[in-house]
Amino acid sequence: MDHSPLAGRRPGSAAQPAPGRPATPPEQPPASPAKPAPGHWLPLVATCLGTFLLLVYATIVTVALPRMADDLHAGFGALQWIVDVYTLALAGLLLGMGSLGDAFGRKRLYVVGLVVFTLATLGCGLAPNAQVLIAARAVQGVAGAAMFGTLLPLIGLTYHGRDRARAFAVWGAVAGAAAGVGNVLGGLLTQFLSWPWIFYGAVPVCAATLVLSVKVLVRDARTPARIDWPGIVTFTLAATGITFGCVRGGERGWADPSTLLGFAVGACALLAFLLVERAAAHPMLPLALLRTPAFNGLLIAACGYYLAAFGFLPVLSLWLQNGVRLGSLATSLVITVQPAAFFATSALAGGVLRRIPARWAIGGGTVLTGVGDLALLAVQPGSSWSVLLPGLVLTGVGAGLVSPVLPALAMSAAPPEHSGAAAAAANSARQLGLALGIALLGTVFHRYVPGTGDGAPPVAYAAGLDAVFLLAGVIGVGGGLSALRLMRPRGAVR
Repeated sequence: MDHSPLAGRRPGSAAQPAPGRPATPPEQPPASPAKPAPGHWLPLVATCLGTFLLLVYATIVTVALPRMADDLHAGFGALQWIVDVYTLALAGLLLGMGSLGDAFGRKRLYVVGLVVFTLATLGCGLAPNAQVLIAARAVQGVAGAAMFGTLLPLIGLTYHGRDRARAFAVWGAVAGAAAGVGNVLGGLLTQFLSWPWIFYGAVPVCAATLVLSVKVLVRDARTPARIDWPGIVTFTLAATGITFGCVRGGERGWADPSTLLGFAVGACALLAFLLVERAAAHPMLPLALLRTPAFNGLLIAACGYYLAAFGFLPVLSLWLQNGVRLGSLATSLVITVQPAAFFATSALAGGVLRRIPARWAIGGGTVLTGVGDLALLAVQPGSSWSVLLPGLVLTGVGAGLVSPVLPALAMSAAPPEHSGAAAAAANSARQLGLALGIALLGTVFHRYVPGTGDGAPPVAYAAGLDAVFLLAGVIGVGGGLSALRLMRPRGAVR
């Protein structure tokens, strides 16, 4: 099965001839293929820069959390929201941004998103307290969702044939490298300048990307379509309420009224979302997809592998800096072992993944991330950073097996008319998995290590990390096994 992002094109098939031109016979290929015109790849540069920016900011703040806590007098819950609110906005709004792009034009929405992203990034750097920083990060996430929801369609509109295959390959490499680069940049800027520079430094890059995007991206036509505003609002409220309940439960207890209110709002909004989508003439997510076992298995794996692989990174950063006493740069280099393994696996295993049933890449990779979490249980009081390396490599390899296969498999698991919604749902599921993972694993850690953990005894750190890694491992292994069972060949997914 071909898992490339090129929907509808078989490997080795020829590009379609332009209207009015005869097709060139396969046995008589052109002797000298035309070279791309100057500037041919500039639209790809613009979209890759936008991709890099929005994905870097999912990880770049991780290493800076202890410094933010000191400078902004932020508690553990505030630190969780600084990381989580950005990912939560991506997860909650990504489904709806595709329909907004159809209605308003993808280039228009991408450029507007990039403008807002630039202003929000500057606002993050200028934030005088944790509350303002969280609000600016939320706006940053909303803008990032607008960009993320339009990037791949813009590439598809611009390139065709073999150029499209090359463009998607480059885009995938940039997306895979962004997490690792974010950790390193966060460590460098925090250690040698200060944490606001992780935001200030991106403003010129955002401005340059904006100018380039306005000049070179193709202007697509608007598609008349009704926007599913009730679906967008109810899904976002459901994701926000459930995540808020997880964060507040760790801060104030699971019986606290605000915790229960968050879960109640989330549950009611989720029910409202299902009712709205069932009644909508043009639903954001057709509920028929959720009656397909293979697609449900895919969503479980998408949520589970992202939670198991990346949800523990904020608390791991706190331990490395406040427990092991590593600097920001050293912490970022340790954490970067995981995305390095992720990127190497995605790049090297592509040919192998095409020759095995996709369910084994998705389910097996998710199980492997859980096994990597369980390997991290080797942390003991007095352990050094080196004890993390086997677990970080395994979680990176597991995530690297799932990530290249997920979007194309989501599209193939749905009827052609719903393939775009299926891919967006899979991306939303993994972003929501990250948001919930940060919240849930952070609250577990907070039970053992109060506050930001500065000065906590080694035994408390070890107990907290063991609880975090055990829970993440159970979720990863359980999610992977569930996906393998649900995705058994029944004619829908192989």
